[in-house]
Amino acid sequence: MLVISIQSQVVHGHVGNSAAAYAMQAEGVDVAAVPTTLLSNHPRYPSLRGRVLETELVADLLKGVEERNLVDEAAVLVTGYLGSPGNAAVIADFVERALMRNSKLVYLCDPVMGDDGRVYVADGILDVMRHRLLPAANLTTPNQFELELLSGISIADTQGLRTACAALTGKSRIDVVATGCTLADTPEGQVETILCADGQLSRFATPRLPIRPYGTGDLLTGLIAAHLAKGKAMEAAVRLAVETVFAVLVRTQETGAAEMRLVPLPGRQP
Repeated sequence: MLVISIQSQVVHGHVGNSAAAYAMQAEGVDVAAVPTTLLSNHPRYPSLRGRVLETELVADLLKGVEERNLVDEAAVLVTGYLGSPGNAAVIADFVERALMRNSKLVYLCDPVMGDDGRVYVADGILDVMRHRLLPAANLTTPNQFELELLSGISIADTQGLRTACAALTGKSRIDVVATGCTLADTPEGQVETILCADGQLSRFATPRLPIRPYGTGDLLTGLIAAHLAKGKAMEAAVRLAVETVFAVLVRTQETGAAEMRLVPLPGRQP
């Protein structure tokens, strides 16, 4: 069971592969983690060190993944934060080669581009996402804002969500896991993760906690990938991932930590 995970990496905190890799390993899944950035921390802090990795370096690392035959061994391929338009292009090239090389490979595209009404990536990344990565994906995990951005449709209720998912996937058979959803009929004080598969919705609601650590979407995507790699069906994989992320958030709130508390507290169950 191997997942190839291409996304950001930080020294402090838990975003990108620094959130997803440990969670996948804790589920008993091997991870080939390819960084697109190497930063001291996420941008919430008053200072930020490190940089987006050079496109030539990312391409070279991906070539190494192919040379070690990891594409043949992998069950799931994940892409997350891409860093630059150049990185997005070489990663799209890799995704296309990988899917041709391993027909059983499941591609999970997490379109990490923005939240809370704000886009934080360059236009070139959006173009690659729309025209190359999403059409190749089996599953995508946008938050509600990203789903609206990619589909061009405002989402207020379940019909809007279905319409946005249909516009996003087009003629392709892509399952959509929309995260951080608040719809017209979402119970007060809760937030939903919603799986849209063939127009049918499976909804997973959890209490909205008064904390918002970075990286929860990256963690959720990693856990879904891990469960899929272990052979779980899509709905079960999403449900288990949602349950684990909520447990991590409860643990984080209990400890008063600014970053997600991924490691279980002493004497507690994982």
